[in-house]
Amino acid sequence: MRTLCASTLLGEAFVIGLAGLVAMNLSHFSAGTVWAVSGVAMVLCVLLCGMITRPGGVVIGWVLQIALIASGFVVPTMYFLGAVFAALWWAAVHFGRKIDAFKAANAARAAEPPQDAAATAG
Repeated sequence: MRTLCASTLLGEAFVIGLAGLVAMNLSHFSAGTVWAVSGVAMVLCVLLCGMITRPGGVVIGWVLQIALIASGFVVPTMYFLGAVFAALWWAAVHFGRKIDAFKAANAARAAEPPQDAAATAG
């Protein structure tokens, strides 16, 4: 799960940076305000990559997705991009958990002692 979620968050950090450039030109907010908000969001994305497996990490990721969608009030294209990243976030969490469960099952199977073929044939 960690790899899929981290990939999504890093892509999101780049999109937030590019959206900050657009917001600086299209919104009535000052450049300092835009970069304060965008910068915090970008840093949060990068930090969350390391916290994703800790308790609350996925929830913080969902809050970040909601904030990204809400940034559409400043840059309307972000409604769409936010929804796309929310879908990617869901997929990363959902399929990442399935992959983790599969890996754990394989590790448990590999840790079992091998059964003696002669004892089972008899």
